[in-house]
Amino acid sequence: MTSATATAAPTPAPAAPTPSPAAPTPQPVLIACAHGTRSPEGQGCIDALRAEIAAQRPGLTVLAAYVDVQEPALPDVVAGLPAGTRAVVVPLLLSVGFHVRVDIAQAVAGREELTAAGPLGPDPRLAKLLYDRLPAGSSEHGGDRERGIVLAAAGSSDPAAALSVEAVAEALRHLTDRAVLAGYGAGADPTVAAAVTALRSQGSSSIAIASYLLAPGFFHDQLAGAGADCVAAPLLPAGTAVLARIALDRFDQAAQSEAGPTHS
Repeated sequence: MTSATATAAPTPAPAAPTPSPAAPTPQPVLIACAHGTRSPEGQGCIDALRAEIAAQRPGLTVLAAYVDVQEPALPDVVAGLPAGTRAVVVPLLLSVGFHVRVDIAQAVAGREELTAAGPLGPDPRLAKLLYDRLPAGSSEHGGDRERGIVLAAAGSSDPAAALSVEAVAEALRHLTDRAVLAGYGAGADPTVAAAVTALRSQGSSSIAIASYLLAPGFFHDQLAGAGADCVAAPLLPAGTAVLARIALDRFDQAAQSEAGPTHS
């Protein structure tokens, strides 16, 4: 009897290796760059703002830096970053000006891994904070044109800064029937005191100063002598959570712009 020869089954080809998923790109470091102040209260407010930024974005590295008065100076923070570290400098400043256009711009110039975000203002959320910070009884609606508001900003010789402040003033006008006029502590006209005088000459018998300043310090201390009937507190500390959200928005916008349209 003839026996059948068994045919061995072909050995299957080894499966192609499954490609490993690409490692996610680490998010940039956020350098929260403030002006700097000698006021201990103001320093505490800025420190708390940085802490709130970090708390709202777990895992994000948030570094402190300053353009004046305090240390560490922004150039030193940038120089201390490990080679190749991506970072976004977020100005904890309310408008453009010398520090944004010169100090911060120079710190990131020539470093493709560094990006400068825009300042915190203008932003409609800042106008709402200013409105809410007006002293009790001075922010009521009802068409009382005899009560005016001076939007008091630090001031800058940069014309773009005045445009930024005026944008916030216009947003504030949408929240109240009262006359709103911007005034400046330095670098631009009118001064806060001159703005108070101008509103009185236009018929405002009661004037509140809305302090378009981040934190207590030198400029806020000067507002008491500007001739208004009441002076609001600065944006911090009451606005810490809102300002942290704005700072993170600026961070995200700059990081996405740096990464290009394919960034997700």
